[in-house]
Amino acid sequence: MQKLNREQIAARVAQDIPDGAYVNLGIGLPTMVANTISDEREIILHTENGLLGMGPAPAKGAEDWDLINAGKQAVTALPGASYFHHADSFSMMRGGHLDICVLGAFQVSHMGDLANWHTGAADAIPAVGGAMDLAIGAKRTWVMMEHVTKEGHHKLVKTCTYPLTGKACVSRIYTDLAVIDVTPRGFEAIELIAGLDFDELVRLTGAPILDARQKIAA
Repeated sequence: MQKLNREQIAARVAQDIPDGAYVNLGIGLPTMVANTISDEREIILHTENGLLGMGPAPAKGAEDWDLINAGKQAVTALPGASYFHHADSFSMMRGGHLDICVLGAFQVSHMGDLANWHTGAADAIPAVGGAMDLAIGAKRTWVMMEHVTKEGHHKLVKTCTYPLTGKACVSRIYTDLAVIDVTPRGFEAIELIAGLDFDELVRLTGAPILDARQKIAA
């Protein structure tokens, strides 16, 4: 079994974004999705600091540091891009104008609760940003992350133990092991990486998970 690397997870997320969608990519791992979108596709990327029509990262040495995303990374602007006030950007987020937001996470519960801004540790730096607005404002909230922590602890859990970003907001999760839908019945695996046995996925998941691959194939 060879786990997906971060670029491969990002490419897998991009594969499911429909053409014409308005999408916000959260700070951290989700920003990599922008670099995997083909030039032949029309996906409109939004950043909460005031850009609609964001393109991939520029080549090294070609950065324009007046053009950044919400994570302060240099980005490009595609033809037709527009710039606007931070407050207008949040109006787009809160007003339900984004089709999808892609966020990182510390934990996701089997009911779709999201914890991604604070571990609760005394020395941790809280970093909620616009995640709460995105989680409840976007029509669909997707999460991309490693399936377990570096220490092997579960990130997909029955109940989040970290402070919540939003309740029952996550609809799909992309990890280095699987693609998982959050349904009224809980976690449902719709795709596993090559070489991964479902029983092993169950062991690495901290909540009950159903195998929905036969349902998808049907």
